[in-house]
Amino acid sequence: MEENLLIQLITILVFGGLAQWIGWRIRLPSILLLLLIGIIAGAVTGFIDPEELFGSLFFPLVSFSVALIMFEGGLTLRFSELQEVWKPLRRLISAGALITWAVTTAAAYYLLDLPFRVALLLGAILIVSGPTVVQPLLVTVRPTPRVASLLKWEGITIDSVGATIAVLVLEAIVSGELNNAAGFIALGILETLLVGGLLGFIGAAVLIGLLRYYLLPDFLQNPAALTLVLVVFTVSNLLQPESGLVAVTLMGILLANQSFVPVRHIVEFKENLRVLLLSGLFILLAARLNMADLRAELTSAGGVFLAVVFFLARPLTVLVTTLGSRFNWRERAFIAWMAPRGIVAASVSALFSFQLSALEIAGAERLVPITFLVIIASVLLYGLTASPVARLLGVAIPAPQGVLIVGAHAWARNLAQALKAHKVQVLLVDTNLHNIHAAQQEDLAVYHGSILADDFFEDVSLEGLGKMMALTANDEVNSLASIRLSEVFGRVNVYHLPLDGEVTHHLRGRTLFSQAATFRALSQRFSQDAYLASIPLTDRISITDFRTQYGHQSTPLFLVNDSDSRGSVRFFTAEEQVTPRPGDVLISLVNAGVDLSANPERSARAASD
Repeated sequence: MEENLLIQLITILVFGGLAQWIGWRIRLPSILLLLLIGIIAGAVTGFIDPEELFGSLFFPLVSFSVALIMFEGGLTLRFSELQEVWKPLRRLISAGALITWAVTTAAAYYLLDLPFRVALLLGAILIVSGPTVVQPLLVTVRPTPRVASLLKWEGITIDSVGATIAVLVLEAIVSGELNNAAGFIALGILETLLVGGLLGFIGAAVLIGLLRYYLLPDFLQNPAALTLVLVVFTVSNLLQPESGLVAVTLMGILLANQSFVPVRHIVEFKENLRVLLLSGLFILLAARLNMADLRAELTSAGGVFLAVVFFLARPLTVLVTTLGSRFNWRERAFIAWMAPRGIVAASVSALFSFQLSALEIAGAERLVPITFLVIIASVLLYGLTASPVARLLGVAIPAPQGVLIVGAHAWARNLAQALKAHKVQVLLVDTNLHNIHAAQQEDLAVYHGSILADDFFEDVSLEGLGKMMALTANDEVNSLASIRLSEVFGRVNVYHLPLDGEVTHHLRGRTLFSQAATFRALSQRFSQDAYLASIPLTDRISITDFRTQYGHQSTPLFLVNDSDSRGSVRFFTAEEQVTPRPGDVLISLVNAGVDLSANPERSARAASD
């Protein structure tokens, strides 16, 4: 028996992680794969039984997991993003929530023939969005900054609003106060905001105090943060049902926007924990589905209901709430196209269905299959169409190809000029005033200051930049710059010159060019009149031909492609030799005196003969 439970747990962990990885590789929301795995493992084969695994602890564990996911979501929100989106955001989570609720309730009542009180509850549950789906889509789609900011803030804050309204509707149903629901819900929302807001503020203040005055050793900071989040969530819920989501979300927001203590290590810990919790939750909740119930909802009426939710409720909500805002019609159209549902809708519907079914309320058993039908359909619809719709509407920003270069000495400027000649945006950073003036005289974008300064990100716009090269003579600066910029560009896009000695992987980026291309070696070659050559690669002149002829006299550096208005660049590294694409130009460092006028193809063939 115990071995069977252990196998089930390991299966959830393994397949959950595998689904996340596959989703990342094929650029598809992993929630689809997680739901599919859960349905197959639970409803189809019966291999995973959540009740057998966790018993009466199942729903408390679900609640705690959702609380941690919402806290992590709050940690991603910045007040600086609110300047342009505050007005439409305020409307979306107030009037917009009411519009969604009303339209969805009416559709559920008239189209799905649900009892009114169950339809009212379903409408409240479907107010919520899916931040765990929205945020990965935003990373893939890359909409304009204000569109991304609005959708990110809405996706996290609307979950607290929807869950609060849903639990108040549930209380009204259970207590028989549905006739006075408007006043009951309005008072409940006010109490929820007050209790949740107060507990969230206290929780953030306590954690900041513990960190600021060094009352916790480093190894206890993440466990203490985790415990405090769950304490705040539980106490808030005890004082006011479902106010815990408001409390932990606000707690995360306050921590993310304070300047008293660094919380990056807590953010990283919660990001990793979120992936684990999200994978397990979706699989477990999907495993509880009854396939017969889900198939029963796959009717023409169910199809019309989905169309109303996606193509009437959401567009109407966005149309009303963005009137008079700075968003143009293209941006508003894309926002209207983004309303997936996710983990909060799944968990809340499962919990409420369980409670109402115990009270033998008619129609309660349909809450879960209808909600999952909406989740699956919304993720399919938006996951498959978000990118093409964004491109069609012209709100998608191309992946940034610009390069931030740390170091503005002479040969770093040469590299910058070579990239700039192929339309690649470059920005140099240096503390040496002589290098700064030289870069300015060469018409290169440059910043005078340290990449490691606290105010660097405040003073420098990274718009259009997506990669970093650390080219200084100081290994420590190169390593620290890689660590810092990996938080912005991702580790895959930060590069530095070879480092002396053994340096652990988490303290460095990717090694530029080759292990022999050290600062000293490159400086010596440039001082000996080595030069940068640009070689168009064609069917007749390949990189193999070039290496065969000039491999011992040249070092390949970049592959650039300026076939469109924005140039793109890929780096050769010590770990990986990139493969050319049609239209690529090879930029290589060639020794002085080497004649590139000969045809590399002919020379390579002669050498092989």
